[in-house]
Amino acid sequence: MSFEITHGTVVKSPLQGAAFGTLYGALHSNTFPRVEVLDSGRWIVGFRASPAKQNETLQRSMITWSDDQGQTWRDPVSPFDPPEINGRRGSFRTVAFENLGGKNLLATLLWQDITDPDLPLFNPATEGVQDMRIFTSLSTDGGEDWSAPARVIEEGYQDVPVSITGPILLLPGGTWMSQFELNKTYHDTRPWKQAAVVGHSHDRGKTWRPSVIVAHDPSLRMLYWDQRPAVLQDGSILSVFWTYDKQAGEYVNIHASRSFDAGITWTAPVDTGVPGQPAAPVDLGGGRMALVFVDRRTSPMIKLRLSTDAVATLDESNELIIHQRAIRKQSVQKQSGTSAGAWSEMEAFSIGLPDAVRLSDRSLLIVYYAGDDRDHTDIRWARVMVD
Repeated sequence: MSFEITHGTVVKSPLQGAAFGTLYGALHSNTFPRVEVLDSGRWIVGFRASPAKQNETLQRSMITWSDDQGQTWRDPVSPFDPPEINGRRGSFRTVAFENLGGKNLLATLLWQDITDPDLPLFNPATEGVQDMRIFTSLSTDGGEDWSAPARVIEEGYQDVPVSITGPILLLPGGTWMSQFELNKTYHDTRPWKQAAVVGHSHDRGKTWRPSVIVAHDPSLRMLYWDQRPAVLQDGSILSVFWTYDKQAGEYVNIHASRSFDAGITWTAPVDTGVPGQPAAPVDLGGGRMALVFVDRRTSPMIKLRLSTDAVATLDESNELIIHQRAIRKQSVQKQSGTSAGAWSEMEAFSIGLPDAVRLSDRSLLIVYYAGDDRDHTDIRWARVMVD
């Protein structure tokens, strides 16, 4: 196979302007991008912007878009106002999109408790986190205007923090499927029962059915982080996981699970043979699938691999480097038996978290963040033509 790749910039650090007000100043840390393509061809990108990567108090969920295939981008805006929950202040940490057809667009938002601005996101003593909740907002004009954020009630998990791993997906037949993972409350000293979970709504988010566990290790050794599900052209759902071996204190290869009944049941996670942290897989048609991921075994790189059989043939023979930077390795030695080292390591990443979507010409659009250090990062895009 041959590749042709085009690169561009969505947002350059620092992001600044009167639209953010004097409270926010310059937003140097631009991270966690998500991309969707509308029926009109508009590329819409959401991302987190903050003065520094570890500054949750002043973080914002921003959006921008391009109507000329990435040549120009509208000035980023922050249209989502985070509400209080039971008197607690919050900020929106992450936003992701799903095309509902025409100019209709669904945003899924991650709310984070910022009542105590001095409290770190993660508690290394307990492996608990600040409270996090899921909200949605709708646009009927391609992202120009948005409804007030509405909270999603995660059936069965209202007593633990839940973090989104991507947008609510539109399944064949019109069902909405939410995706999130289970954390635990900040000071809870009991073992962390991490799991990747999905929920289903048959009435466009008004009500949600009891949630379904996608991946969980009862021994609590394997952590299936950052699930990335994608609806394939045959109607099945393929989800991939950034997989951490807590006992060994190290990341293992990306694992994958599949559902053939709209996310109600899932196969046991299997090793894909691909290292790193993945984006959701993209079905390119014709039996081909693409997987974009971050490989941090050496200097961090954004990579792409192609397969002709779901995840069975994701070998290095069809690998393309999307982005590499001559910076030092950003992974560290981690202590076995805890995830604390992995969490602190994440705060140092200056390259990562790609997202990918198929364009109408069967090319692949990828977004990611990159910079020389964790507090000064841009949002980049790449378009890959595959022959």
